[in-house]
Amino acid sequence: MNGDNTFDFIIVGAGSAGCVLANRLSADRRFTVLLIEAGKVSHPLTPVPMSYSKLIVNPKVNWCYASEPEPMMAERSIPVPRGRLLGGSSAINGLVYVRGQPMDYDAWAQLGNRGWSFDDILPIFQRIENYESGADEWRRQGGPLHISEVTDQNPLYDALLGAGEEVGLPNNPDYNGADQMGICRTQTTIRDGRRISTAVAYLAPARSRPNLEIVTDALVHRLTLEGKRCTGISYSVGGRPVDVQARTEVIVCCGTINSPQLLELSGIGQPALLESHGIEVRHALPGVGESLRDHIAPRMGWTVSERGVTFNDRARGLGLLWQVIRYAIRKDGFLSLPSAPLLAFIKTRADLESPDAQLHLVPYTFSPTKRQLLDEPGMTITVYQLRPESLGSIHIKSADPSEAPAIRFSFLSDPLDRQTLVDAIRFARHLMQAAAMDRFRGIEFKPGSDVQSDADIIEWIGKTAETAYHPVGTCRMGSDDNAVVNDQLLVHGIEGLRIADGSIMPTLISGNTNAACIMIGEKAADMVLAEHR
Repeated sequence: MNGDNTFDFIIVGAGSAGCVLANRLSADRRFTVLLIEAGKVSHPLTPVPMSYSKLIVNPKVNWCYASEPEPMMAERSIPVPRGRLLGGSSAINGLVYVRGQPMDYDAWAQLGNRGWSFDDILPIFQRIENYESGADEWRRQGGPLHISEVTDQNPLYDALLGAGEEVGLPNNPDYNGADQMGICRTQTTIRDGRRISTAVAYLAPARSRPNLEIVTDALVHRLTLEGKRCTGISYSVGGRPVDVQARTEVIVCCGTINSPQLLELSGIGQPALLESHGIEVRHALPGVGESLRDHIAPRMGWTVSERGVTFNDRARGLGLLWQVIRYAIRKDGFLSLPSAPLLAFIKTRADLESPDAQLHLVPYTFSPTKRQLLDEPGMTITVYQLRPESLGSIHIKSADPSEAPAIRFSFLSDPLDRQTLVDAIRFARHLMQAAAMDRFRGIEFKPGSDVQSDADIIEWIGKTAETAYHPVGTCRMGSDDNAVVNDQLLVHGIEGLRIADGSIMPTLISGNTNAACIMIGEKAADMVLAEHR
């Protein structure tokens, strides 16, 4: 720690956006930067892509949150994993890289957020990427984040691609390019078989800079405020309290769960809620913790009639030993895969302008509770609606910073969400009935052929579905009364405080959220440097 405990910038949270900001701000040697992370530096398994299946339930690197009982989800508590180490969720996620659709960002701009249209943020995405397949008008090479395409070969993939063609779903060579529609090999944050988290892509090159200090295993208790200005933070390491000051700004990058929690612990939020927990109201801001959205993700399952093509056969027993050896020597095979080697972006209605649902096509089946492969060969199709309308909330349960907040998704509360999911599940069944799948198709066991009516499908989703781990929106960007930050990501009514993470998204983007969170970190860095240079 520097001598006077004062820095130009304090970044709270070393996740997907926080690591980006630490790199970009500390690149200007005139600024001193403190990066605070609640978790550890790393975990020995994080470089292995398939490690997400273990890390997603590992409390050593994961907050392992859970929702409150969900009314439309059979009153179940839904697991909410979030990364707790350098790189945040980018160090434990499924490594799928999706920008979203241009209309997602144009909608943000239409809501009054100037500078956030697709034309505005496309150059930022291009600056991020080192796209293995080459540069064109949409993509670039030379950025810090390596983007590769799954190269694993399997006749099941060929059959699924052929099935897509049969049902009018074209093979899309780049769903992050001109058009998202189609079936495609997944683009990933993997290089030479190893995970490229933001800790690897952004933080590692900057860690030796003398003007960047990184503190891990640090629990932030509150932001410190003088009137309506944020002046620093209070945190503890091993029970020892520490106060640090920011000359210029505090930038909160704690993510959709923890950013609203930190604001509320600091007296920023809904007055009645804060007072009920004995917290002095420092600034009334009713939108804090509201507008939560996430992708609900029912996972369909089929048995596969041909042996030796799914990883239920190829990665169990001695087969798993071979996959470990193969990965150690060649960095390929089962352990090198993302959460889904193929994706499909579909329209559930013909009159739609763009896809409204996404399918993850996975060459194995697994137990969601034990995170283990099932005995019988099979395949999974995970289905989710791209732009859900159901809104939830995240709020503190007490003034104790170590107590997890109350997470309420309100999944399936909007009728559009229910109908879109039903239609997407019917599309997945249609895909599986294509002639190209005849060689492999066995029995649909999730949800099963007896689950046919809309009501039965919704009931099955409610009893079995988890999330796709894409929560956003709890510190929403905008200019209305329920917005938390403006289009410069500055907290309304508080000086010296900015938020940069998935919590600021006004709506959920059309796909996996990690790429957008990295973009938010880059854009926030541009804003900060433009203002303070």
